[in-house]
Amino acid sequence: MSPRPTTIISLLGIQLDKGWRNSEDRWRAWRPTVGLCMQDDLEADRLLLLASEAHGKLARVVKSDIESVSPTTSVELVPIEFEDPWDFAEVYGALREFADSRTFDPEQEDLLVHMTTGTHVAQICLFLLVETGHLPGRLIQTSPPKGESRARSMAGEYTIIDLDLSRYDRLAARFELERREGVDFLKAGIETRNPAFNALMERIERVALRSEDPILLSGATGVGKTQLARRIFELKQRHAPGGAKRLVEVNCATLRGDQAMSALFGHEKGAFTGAMEAREGLLRAAHGGALFLDEIGELGLDEQAMLLRAIEEKSFLPVGSDDPVSSSFQLIAGTNRDLGAEVREGNFREDLLARIDLWTFELPSLKNRLEDLEPNLDFELAQLSESSGKRVTMGREARESFLRFAADPSSTWRANFRDFGAAITRMATLSEGGRITPELAREECTRLLNAWARLDGKFVDAGRVVRVLGAEAAAELDRFDRVQLEDVLEVCAGARSMSEAGRILFAASRAKKASSNDADRLRKYLARFGLHFKDLSER
Repeated sequence: MSPRPTTIISLLGIQLDKGWRNSEDRWRAWRPTVGLCMQDDLEADRLLLLASEAHGKLARVVKSDIESVSPTTSVELVPIEFEDPWDFAEVYGALREFADSRTFDPEQEDLLVHMTTGTHVAQICLFLLVETGHLPGRLIQTSPPKGESRARSMAGEYTIIDLDLSRYDRLAARFELERREGVDFLKAGIETRNPAFNALMERIERVALRSEDPILLSGATGVGKTQLARRIFELKQRHAPGGAKRLVEVNCATLRGDQAMSALFGHEKGAFTGAMEAREGLLRAAHGGALFLDEIGELGLDEQAMLLRAIEEKSFLPVGSDDPVSSSFQLIAGTNRDLGAEVREGNFREDLLARIDLWTFELPSLKNRLEDLEPNLDFELAQLSESSGKRVTMGREARESFLRFAADPSSTWRANFRDFGAAITRMATLSEGGRITPELAREECTRLLNAWARLDGKFVDAGRVVRVLGAEAAAELDRFDRVQLEDVLEVCAGARSMSEAGRILFAASRAKKASSNDADRLRKYLARFGLHFKDLSER
């Protein structure tokens, strides 16, 4: 027996703890919670009996029975409510609130959590709360004996399941900390599979934690430069809480003309017409923190010269001022341009590029990270579930269809993961009950194909091809075949017969022949794609 007092937590068993229908015969039945306090080698100093108000009468009977068989056990009735005892989220939430509201000191008391009573959902939740340390104790399980005496059958048997939680808690805490730090944190917890991308994140993590020099993130639109810049800053804060206090962000493409200089470096009152008040400027606001200049290649040459001075000397002149202002910050820059080419064309200062090119990391486009489509899909679904407050799922058929389309060479993903995330958001928004169906996936594939075609200046309504063949088969077609087939399907849909459709489609070549069989020619063409005219005319 432990020298420390023992506390037991148990849910009231609505059926098992009630015993027989006749209250006088209840002592002839095995009742788990009562029997737990009848064990010769287990002394319970305190028992917290969790029960709903609706079952208060039964809870009071069990409390009285425990006090009669174990006078040294103090029984406390703890109210807990489950509207649906089979709803995992509700049950876990209620039990977690109970655990958080109590203080259990494993150094001062032994805590045993009884997981025999309650629904299977409640038992799983109790197990999880013990496993994660929210209830810092051991699990205890009871069962009726086999072939024992009457008195023994009333007590039953018990088994203590020791998860060695003190060791587990330390490992769990360490694992949680490591999971949220470093490379995983930079990847937003996405289990990316592309080896080159993972190696890139590892390199960025080392540089971010060891250097205050400028970092240049390059890559096409939508590859995640802005999100990565924010995570770099947050990662540095996690490892140096007393360090950088603020991340100032600006898209340089939004800075134009005279306002660009003022926005970046600030101005004095009366520096120019309309300058009614002094302005601090973004560089000064970033003092002691970090400045993220997205699309830095959009800056004018004058702003570039001022920025170079600010980086090298940590000071600059606000517009209209003769007195330099000091500001120390780490620069993180982003660009979708080839800055080397911009230097050659005279659009970007070579000395500035040399200063910010110490650590340059090029983020790969979606088409170079096809292995990461599935984990990013899961990430987007999880984000949408969290933001909407309801679970968003994608059936297996819809999932496989969309991923095949996403990985197909004909899918251009012009805006990369921005396009990808938007597509999932559209499907989730249109889904009924949060489940994305194959029909929604096909509709989205059609929308994407048409959108990309318009941007390429080669618009063709790809919808009919996708509806007839399916998104995967349509994606496998060369663009030439897709455009041709779309026109054929359009004609077939409006024709009254195959002969009429053939006459329309082959009018030019037909005029040069003495005789022709347009219907047979059309039939053979459609057969190449496994299609039949009778099906098309109904669409």
